[in-house]
Amino acid sequence: MLKSTANALQDLETSVERYLIELENFDMEQLLIKTNEEEWSIGQMYMHLIQTAQFMHLQHVDSCLAGNGTALSTAEEKTEIGRKVYELGSFPPVRVRVPASPQYTPQQPESKEQIIEGLRSVVERMKRTEPALAGASEQSKIPHPRFGPLTAAEWFLLVEMHYRHHFMQLERLKGELSLV
Repeated sequence: MLKSTANALQDLETSVERYLIELENFDMEQLLIKTNEEEWSIGQMYMHLIQTAQFMHLQHVDSCLAGNGTALSTAEEKTEIGRKVYELGSFPPVRVRVPASPQYTPQQPESKEQIIEGLRSVVERMKRTEPALAGASEQSKIPHPRFGPLTAAEWFLLVEMHYRHHFMQLERLKGELSLV
């Protein structure tokens, strides 16, 4: 059974509060440190969370709500990993590695204020969007690269799961900087 979108919104707000508290512990220099070329800085991780929510997950929610999603036949289902993620309500506790690329690797943040404003804007957009999900069509879906076709509500739930998943990365990066 899927978590309700209202509960996901509450859980996202809790996660964002935790990210904001964690952010207070870093100065700008620490946010920009990369331990190697393949690794993101803590600041880049924050930017990834903001940008993925705003420009992928929530953009797909909006498209599904507007009926711009690809109307898929009911035979078109989630992938096996997609089914598992939604059954568990979370990503598997494993590190996901994507090769560095200009399209995927987030830019370094310009300031802590940029991160704070970005996180708060995600929460505000989620609050504005959540009430519309009750009337969303289950037929309007947009494919996720690994999980298969997702509805507006499933894309919405993905934001919270994604934020929760990145706490592992934050702890790992803090440990590498001896900040734990």
